[in-house]
Amino acid sequence: MLELPDAAGRIPLGRSGLTVAPLGWGTWRLVDVDVATARRRVEAALDAGFTLVDTADVYGLGTSSGFGGAETLLGRVLHEAPALRRRMVLATKAGIAPGVPYDARAVHLVAACEASLARLDVEQVDLLQVHRPDLLAHPAEVAGALATLHRQGKIRAAGVSNYTVAQSRALLAHLDIPLASLQPEFSALVPTPLADGVLDFALEQGLGVLAWSPLAQGRIARGGGDERTHAVTAVLDRIAQDFGVPRTAVAYAWIMAHPARPVPLVGAQSPQHIAEALAAFRVRLSRADWYRVLEAALGTPMP
Repeated sequence: MLELPDAAGRIPLGRSGLTVAPLGWGTWRLVDVDVATARRRVEAALDAGFTLVDTADVYGLGTSSGFGGAETLLGRVLHEAPALRRRMVLATKAGIAPGVPYDARAVHLVAACEASLARLDVEQVDLLQVHRPDLLAHPAEVAGALATLHRQGKIRAAGVSNYTVAQSRALLAHLDIPLASLQPEFSALVPTPLADGVLDFALEQGLGVLAWSPLAQGRIARGGGDERTHAVTAVLDRIAQDFGVPRTAVAYAWIMAHPARPVPLVGAQSPQHIAEALAAFRVRLSRADWYRVLEAALGTPMP
């Protein structure tokens, strides 16, 4: 059986000094509800053992909450219940400017971080991630902005999201603080980081990996769809039946089994579905089953 992180264990994020539980909680859907409902969701995630709470300044765009909506709502929860802040590793992202679309100039990253701090009602975030690479921003400028924010005590650590290996290396060449983490899209339907070098790079550099959309925008939970989705969910269902867990738990366990120890960012918002994610720790994938999921995702047998 493949070794999975223990539910009570902690995974280091690079050399930042930050450690997180093996499952993280994503807040892109923490919008358009009242503070009491939002607080119940945050408390459900923390009570379930999640420690990383991942948000972004852009979460809320396209909803009635608007740009910054998720951060603002989380900030109201933290203002009402400040003790919750001490129970979480708080991560956010910057670098998306609607209509631009990407802006990682130093002036923008610094201003965006300061705006996030105001919305979140905190003086410091634990992890600031560059949300997407800005192809027009020199990596030295990006690195300088992150170092400035770190020096000012506004962030504890820096990470990147959706960066290629080459883009991460270019940033590292100029960064004088440790890079904590990478955040790629990674799921049983989007196994790209297994082939594009991102997970290998994380292992090489000792970086944390935060896997966004571990259920492939909900396609794994819903099932059906195209032939490939059907093939993947059929394999997941067979394994889920063996362990008496939901299909989604197997999908999380499949991600967590990689030696880079990716942390799936669970987007569930109901306390019930948040708690269901913990069933991932009951799954003991065999090497053969792990590869069967990958073969279904790729649509071809392993050579």
